Amino acid sequence: MSDFDNSDQELDDIQVSPGSAGGETIPEELPILPLRGLVVFPKTAIPLTIGQPRSIKLVDDVVTGNRLVGLVTSKVQDIENPSPEHLNAVGTVGIIHRMFRAPDNTIRLLVQGMERFRLKEFTALEPYLKARIEIAPEDVETGLEVEALLLNARKQFEHIADLLPTIPRELLVSLSSVTDPLVITYTIANFQRMEIEDAQKILEINSLTEKLKRLVTILTHETEVLELGQKIQNQARSEIETVQRQYFLREQLKAIQRELGDTDEQTIDLENFSKRIDEACMPEEAANQARRELDRLAHLPVASAEYGVIRTYLDWLTGLPWSKATQDNLDIPHAREVLEEDHYGLKDIKERILEFLAVRKLRQERGIVLSSVQEDIHCLREGVILCFVGPPGVGKTSLGQSISRALGRKFIRVSLGGIRDEAEIRGHRRTYIGAMPGRIIQSIKRVESKNPVFMLDEIDKLTMDFHGDPASALLEVLDPEQNREFRDNYLEVPFDLSQIMFITTANQLETIPLALLDRMEVIRLSGYTENEKIAIARNYLVPRQIKENGLRMKELSFSTDGLKTIIRSYTREAGVRNLERQIGRICRKTATRITEGKPVQKKVDTPLVQEILGKPLFHHQEEISRRLEVPGVATGLAWTPVGGDILFIEATRMPGSKGFKITGSVGEVMQESAQAALSYIRANCNALGIDPDIFEKIDIHLHIPSGAQPKDGPSAGVTIAAALVSLLTAKNVLPTIGMTGEITLSGQVLPVGGIKEKVLAAYRSGLKTVILQELNLNDLEDLPEEVKKHIRFLPVKTIHDVLISAIAKK
Repeated sequence: MSDFDNSDQELDDIQVSPGSAGGETIPEELPILPLRGLVVFPKTAIPLTIGQPRSIKLVDDVVTGNRLVGLVTSKVQDIENPSPEHLNAVGTVGIIHRMFRAPDNTIRLLVQGMERFRLKEFTALEPYLKARIEIAPEDVETGLEVEALLLNARKQFEHIADLLPTIPRELLVSLSSVTDPLVITYTIANFQRMEIEDAQKILEINSLTEKLKRLVTILTHETEVLELGQKIQNQARSEIETVQRQYFLREQLKAIQRELGDTDEQTIDLENFSKRIDEACMPEEAANQARRELDRLAHLPVASAEYGVIRTYLDWLTGLPWSKATQDNLDIPHAREVLEEDHYGLKDIKERILEFLAVRKLRQERGIVLSSVQEDIHCLREGVILCFVGPPGVGKTSLGQSISRALGRKFIRVSLGGIRDEAEIRGHRRTYIGAMPGRIIQSIKRVESKNPVFMLDEIDKLTMDFHGDPASALLEVLDPEQNREFRDNYLEVPFDLSQIMFITTANQLETIPLALLDRMEVIRLSGYTENEKIAIARNYLVPRQIKENGLRMKELSFSTDGLKTIIRSYTREAGVRNLERQIGRICRKTATRITEGKPVQKKVDTPLVQEILGKPLFHHQEEISRRLEVPGVATGLAWTPVGGDILFIEATRMPGSKGFKITGSVGEVMQESAQAALSYIRANCNALGIDPDIFEKIDIHLHIPSGAQPKDGPSAGVTIAAALVSLLTAKNVLPTIGMTGEITLSGQVLPVGGIKEKVLAAYRSGLKTVILQELNLNDLEDLPEEVKKHIRFLPVKTIHDVLISAIAKK
């Protein structure tokens, strides 16, 4: 047990009395009673509880004598028997006025502080501490500053007493009759809550003025804390009272409305939702769920949180277009006209949409009812799920709007790029705060039709993390066997998606999960040829840019040569986005000249294009000729997610010994193709006219430029072989030839994919001849006639055939 435990203080027993020790003289040596958690001030009385054996021995000895004891606070509060080094240097002489022995073997004392003292030296440690002391009277100043500080301290303490009911009112009355400033200071400090260090500091300060300043600072801080606490308590009480008041007012309002025959808010909600449920024509399961939730709503108070949750759920459930659908426009000539009006080319997609309309029309004319014509397991499918795959800028997204216009359906577009949470597709469960349906149901409610054209844009850019896999959630949405009963996590009832025409778009198929890809009908969109771009620019891009930039058709027109210059020298793309940007730049420059009153050339030709757009950005044929001026360089054809492109393969040699290095952000498959090409060349040196001993003397470095762009795939095998043979024979590769194909160790050339995009890239770059495996000739059927006219195709079977056609003769 500690020397002193102040948990038993009884403030009602404390009296303010500045009396003395009854005429007793304070001796130079006093027994020292260590205190923990408490500082005793002069001129104040305080109860103490004594429990330590040595402290009890001290009290027993003192009460039989002069009853004087030195009260010193310990610096360390955790030590039960403090030693001299643990005690503060300044304490208070106290006189014991009252003593009571409790049944628990403790002693209760009432002690009154008399004077301050300083410890000089300890004279005894057993059976209890004794020390010689020196009385240290305070410096009591007078004047206006002291009076002002005293007044401030009184006011602050009175305010604190008003905020704290634990401070007795009698204390304030008693304090008001005291005139001694020192007594006032110590009395307030005795009753004010503060840290032990602050109380000891007040005791040790000699100057009354400084004591008061310190005390006022503590009182001010305490006042601010109490006021803030009271403010928080009042706000909480006010909020509770407001809620109670609103509840009573609502109950009174209900009673008044009942007396007047009016309906309350809850009754209005119940009647409204009941009517909406009847009008929605929901399936049986959804209607039963809505009725159950409506019954729960009727038994809840309006003010409850659950009421709002159920009300929001019913609003979603009854707001969906369960039976609302637009009537398809089955006029096939009209649909063809709309599609041709909005987009140039894209024959495959247009034919697929017309097929869909023809089937719908035939079913309608022949009276086939989908629900009645079904097998044991499978139902007749009503919707369609298409996937448009192609490079950016070829019109995939805008096609969806044209299709909806041709069909007479409403259009929804949802971008899936970057979505990584499954709940974005299937919604959140209602147990979560702020839960709502997924994007599928949200969009259908917004468009108010159950058979719209629904475009899921950028489906190849879905991601996944710990929130789930949104691609897996789309499996049910895009499966015609399952989407008749799509269950959103929020709704928890099936919704029929089978009548929706789903259209997804992607730049590449490799990143789409196979299970999801298997559910879609893939239609590929290749890049445009030069003539197609000219036609698109003349019929669509130029009129749109002229209108957007505030011009009139008679004020600006583009010549064919001007458009060709823009396409060849300022863009390199499969689509037409950059082409439209460059046309827009010319239109804006023209608009600026018109507003400034400068003369304007109405016909945009090649010189005007170069004047406005600056120096050409691309030099296709010139670049190829310059690159292939030296041996060891060959032109390959590559497929990329943004369309086809040409690819230069460069090889050089240096003194060394059989070293082979490949650079240019090359993937593992392409590195293996390079190794296979080198192995074939070394194995067939004599047939290729290469000295077999040359490999003992050189290192070969193979580089594919544009090193910042990752490259991979086997189709560069023939190009790598041609570049290496060109290097080792010192013969140039013909600059007008591009090639593609996979190579084997035996010298066979294998077919590859992406032929259409690669050939279009060769055509855009000005190449005249394309070398490809003979089985890839079947892939040329879809090429535009203008491309077939301008490019000669050389089918090959072996790498020997490639080298005969590609390597220049000396």
